[in-house]
Amino acid sequence: MTRVAFHPHFEKLFFKIKDNGLKERILTQLEKIRDNPEIGKPMRNIRKGTREVYVQPFRLSYAYFPEEQKVLILDLYHKDEQ
Repeated sequence: MTRVAFHPHFEKLFFKIKDNGLKERILTQLEKIRDNPEIGKPMRNIRKGTREVYVQPFRLSYAYFPEEQKVLILDLYHKDEQ
């Protein structure tokens, strides 16, 4: 099974979220990522090497390291602030 680690920036953002419904949607997506790390859309250009999944209206950015069986959750940002 894939290990999931969190970047300190993501942890800070996650604990600031007051909307419990949004937190549940994020946790659901994290479970899907843990089960199948290649589920997210691969990014290009500057973000090459990362993947994203959509958590309305946000994007959850992560990096997958297949040789280590590890996923690093990087950021949660609004889709208009790319």
